[in-house]
Parts: sequence; structure tokens; C-alpha cells
Amino acid sequence: MFTFDIDEIPFSSRGSWLDISRVVGLHQRADDLHLVSHQNGMHGVLALVPLVLGERVEVEVVATPSVLRWQHPSGVVEVVFDGTESLRIRGKGLGLRIDDAAAVLTPFTGTYLFTEPGTRSAVFTSYETGRRYRVSPLLGDLEVVGGGALGVRERAVVAAGEQWEVAVEEFTAAKPPYENQRSFDQLRESAAGQFLDYVDSLTPWRNERTPGAERAAYVLWSATVDPLGYLGRESILMSKHWMDKVWSWDHCFNALALAEGIPDVALDQFLAPFDYQDDAGAPPDSVTHSEVLYNYVKPPIHGWALVGLRRRFPRALSSAQLEDVYGKLARWTGFWLDHRRVEGHRLPYYQHGNDSGWDNATTFDRDRLIESPDLAAFLILQLDVLAGLAEELGRDGSHWRAERELMLTALVDELWDGNDLIARGADSGEPSTATSLLTLLPIVVGDLLPPEIRARLAERIEAHLTDYGPATEIPGSEHYESDGYWRGPIWAPSTVLVESGLRRSGFTELADLVSARFRALCEKSGFAENFDAVTGEGLRDRAYSWTASAYLILAGEAEARAVAQTSHV
Repeated sequence: MFTFDIDEIPFSSRGSWLDISRVVGLHQRADDLHLVSHQNGMHGVLALVPLVLGERVEVEVVATPSVLRWQHPSGVVEVVFDGTESLRIRGKGLGLRIDDAAAVLTPFTGTYLFTEPGTRSAVFTSYETGRRYRVSPLLGDLEVVGGGALGVRERAVVAAGEQWEVAVEEFTAAKPPYENQRSFDQLRESAAGQFLDYVDSLTPWRNERTPGAERAAYVLWSATVDPLGYLGRESILMSKHWMDKVWSWDHCFNALALAEGIPDVALDQFLAPFDYQDDAGAPPDSVTHSEVLYNYVKPPIHGWALVGLRRRFPRALSSAQLEDVYGKLARWTGFWLDHRRVEGHRLPYYQHGNDSGWDNATTFDRDRLIESPDLAAFLILQLDVLAGLAEELGRDGSHWRAERELMLTALVDELWDGNDLIARGADSGEPSTATSLLTLLPIVVGDLLPPEIRARLAERIEAHLTDYGPATEIPGSEHYESDGYWRGPIWAPSTVLVESGLRRSGFTELADLVSARFRALCEKSGFAENFDAVTGEGLRDRAYSWTASAYLILAGEAEARAVAQTSHV
């Protein structure tokens, strides 16, 4: 089984809200690995410190999807998951200090450590997560340091000796004593088998041409959490680093990656944010364990995504499922038509860059409230999908088609200046800067656009293309920033949307080039939140699920094209 860099990808298991990583906060990386919980936010709860004769030592860390290992000349420590709330840790020759990661303890905050009466287990209680962490000895004894005392700075459990083993559990107020039902090796073999089944489901097409497939699948596997808190469905977080939420457009790419192999879970990914549509029809900006945020929305790419999902699903959606999806998309589209159009205007507007998903794109430099061509394009596709769904369900879809034609006409009449598609201020009417890749996303509309507009969009997209994919700003321009978030770096969602639009518009060679370069980028630099457009270096969060999904989407489609081409030879 392959290994991965623990400094980039956390060690976790499908369904768990726990992981082991050095990443303990926003851009915060500790020297030692930590047990990290994502309940009530991201919290590095317990530091895991390797010891020899009671002293911390430097170790080599080797991570696979089934087991995490510290290696030292004196011995080894290994960790496996036992379900989603428990871990098993064993050592031989090498000890481990399980240390409270909080720096300060008061009677009301921080972590409290005590030994359970009548047992040999030690329990940490965490104010930050609101959970308890029990360490139970299975082989050997535990040394409890600072247990039962308030105000001490040292609170730890030490496991050491020639051979030892412990279980670590996360729970709420109470839980029966840990039952050692399976051996460590049985747990490891089970985890390896479960992950292999997952990979086989997602990537039956993988081969030597797709060396990133298993690692991409692991990023999704390890970022998946069971239903808990506000997330009522099994969900893929953006990351089990600090980006531990489901945002209301990110989820579409994860759904697409799962659609062919795990269709029921894929549909849950697609629907998850819609569980919290507000009275106006808008899904929240983001959902996670303990919060639902409505301060922004996200772009309506859901009609586009639904077409891709249905194309990939191995079976048709039921009538009940279609009715459910139709109702949610209708309300979401109605939000833009009824609440985000200036009176007398045909085009809807974003209130902020965050609404577009491109938080700080240069398109928003002159005006924050803009009527943007990408927004119009997404709605054109969504209106088209709604019309088709209505007719499929035996309803009249003519009003959706009328709105689609209105939006398409307005996009061309009002935002095409004869040379470029531009955004404009919703109040001022002034044109925005037109240097961002954002204004080129209407390529997704494909042949609904006039040929001259499609050709110009493709020409401009090609100008954004670096050796690694389409940069969000052209390198060398006055606006370009190498680590500027949406002001230069390459991102997965924009790449997938651009590639899809180029292919739909007939620019297949350019689409192939975009796909190939981005896949090579991921194989070189992993699955980061975004990438330096010139060097290809991964930036920000380094284990981002929509990046992994984008790789799987593009690689799977490329393999399907290769098979189809071979069959025609």
C-alpha cells in the first residue's frame, strides 16, 4: 500500500471526526503529531510525543491509509483506527507521551485529567471540543502525570516499556469500558481492505497513467465524516486541516468524483447544503459540525453539476429523488431571480467576491456588488436543467425556458463589449476589470453562446494557461500575485469548469491540454488548496478534497476517452 507525507495529508479514517497531524490550526504546524478533533471547530487536543528513556526523540514518520508508524533505532509506535471514535496505539521499545495540548488550565477552561475510579484508564476532558478522551491500557501500565490537579501546566499519560498498547476514545459524558474485540493486526487488515474497496469503487479505471488516483481517493476517504452536529449526512469536508467545512459549491466536485462508484453517497454530497435552504431559497455559505453560516452564498453551479452527476450515475434517479432535486434547484434559482436582481435589471448580481467563490478576484476591485458573466452563465445552465426536469416530471417548463432566453440575451447584449465579456457594478453600471479567469467561465454555456464569443473566450483562456493549468490571473500582469489566492494561483474548480466548457464548446484539443497539465500538476505537487501557477508548488491547505476530486474527475474522463479511442482503432 502506498505511503503519504503526514505533513501534507492527515492520517484519518472514513467517517471519523478525528485525525492525526502536525497541523493544529490555521497555518499552524506543531513539532509533534497531535490527535486533532473537528467537533466544535478544529482543535489539536492531545500531543503525541515519542520517548526514549523518558526523553523526546526525533523519529521517522511513515503513513499509509491503514497504519501510521513512528520509527526510531530504539523501536516503533504504530496507530490504527478502531471504528470512527477510537484509535489503537502500540509500541515496542519506543514510548509515547500523550500530552494535553492546551497551554493553560483554569477551573473553567482548558483540559482536565483524571484517573477513572475502579479502572486503569485516564481521561482528559476538553473544554474546546466539549468531549472527553479516554486512554485505556491494554498491554503494560500507564503513568499519569498531573492527574486530578487544577492549575498545573503538565497533564499527560505516558506509555512505555518493551511492549505496550493503549486505546484512545473520543466520547461525550460517559461510555462503557473499552472492549478489546479485535487485535491490532486485525484492525490494520480491516482498514486496508475497506480503503481498497473504496478505491476500487471510485477508480476502476486507474492504471500506470494515473499515478495520483489512490492518493486522491485517500484524501477524500480521510476527509469524510459521519453524520453529526449540523451535518445530517455522511459528508466530505474540504479538509481535516483547518478548512473543515462543507461549502455550498465545493461539495459539487466531491459529488461528481463519487457519482459512478458510490452514487448514493454522491447524491448526499450534492444535497447536503440544501438541508439548510433558507426561506428565500438560498443554501448557506457553509455547514460544519457546530455552525451553519449564511453571511454569503456560493455560485449556482448546481444545475451544471446535476448534469454531470446524472451522466455518471450507474442508475437513474427515482421520481421521488427527481422531485426533491427539482424543488431544491427551483428555490435556489428563484433566490437569484427574485432577490438578487436590481429592479428593472435582467441580470442578477453578487454582493461580494465570496458569493462567487472567488473571494478576492480582481473582478471585484472596482465594485463589490457586480453583475458578472459567470453568474449569468451558471443560471442559464441551471434554468435549462430546470426546464428539462419539469418536463421529465410532467410539468410545464416553459417559464424556465423563457427565463433562460432572457438571461442569455442579457448576457450577450449587456456584458459583451465586442471584444470581451465583462462584469459591471450593480449600482454604478461601470465595467469591472476584465483580467481574471472568472469572466471567462461563461465558456461552460458552450454552443448556447454565439461562435465569436466562444472563440474569444477560448483564446483568452489559452493566454491564462501555464505549464500547470489555467492561472486565475495571467503571470506577469500587473494584477498577478504568486500566492494571491484568486489573484494568480491555479485552482481545481476553475480548472474543471473551464475544461468542461471548452469541451462543450468544441475546443477539445485545448480542453485536453488543460486536463493533462492539471493532472500532471497534482501528480507532482499533491492536492493542495491551490498552486503557484509558475512553479506548481502547492499552497495553503495541502489536503483539499475538491482538488483530489478534480483530479479523479479529469483522470477518469481521460481514461474513458482513451478506451473509446482504442476501441475505434
